[in-house]
Amino acid sequence: MQQDIREKLKGYKNDKATLSANHTNKFEALLQKELHPQKSKKNTFKWFSIAASIVLLVSIGVQFYPSENSIENPKKETETRSAFITLGNISPEFQTIETYYTNSINLEISQLDLSDKNKEIVDGYLLKIAELTKEYKLLTQELNTNGVNDATIDALISNLQLRLQLLQRLKKQLKQLKNLNTKQNETQII
Repeated sequence: MQQDIREKLKGYKNDKATLSANHTNKFEALLQKELHPQKSKKNTFKWFSIAASIVLLVSIGVQFYPSENSIENPKKETETRSAFITLGNISPEFQTIETYYTNSINLEISQLDLSDKNKEIVDGYLLKIAELTKEYKLLTQELNTNGVNDATIDALISNLQLRLQLLQRLKKQLKQLKNLNTKQNETQII
């Protein structure tokens, strides 16, 4: 299939074949068009519209972002801030502590194996945890009314620690109960 084009055209003679005067210019133009295609205006318009959208969103976000130095309605701002003070609002370190303990507590609760055999034990622990949660809410209210002080902060952290310790103790007791039941079942089978 591969043949040299020179061999094919050896016997071909066309007397009528003449090239136009600007043949080379047309050929160069086609070659330039083929080798260097121009970028479509759609792509550049697309990028400009995306960039303009981002700039617009950022400027709106900056405009409406609440700042600490805002002097508009300072009384209202301090009222709303003081009404919602929690342990996490005091400082980033306390936010980390509060988040760690609440996530750990929720994780421990979600990992509990509930059954009819351990229902009484679990209910007892959950009642105690519910009492501690109410106490935590009261301490948060105290933090809002009396202001930030070390005693209240320590009490809030201790409350979170105690709830986590209770859940870990419950998990340990459930594991021991499960092992005890497993051993009893094994001895009954033997």
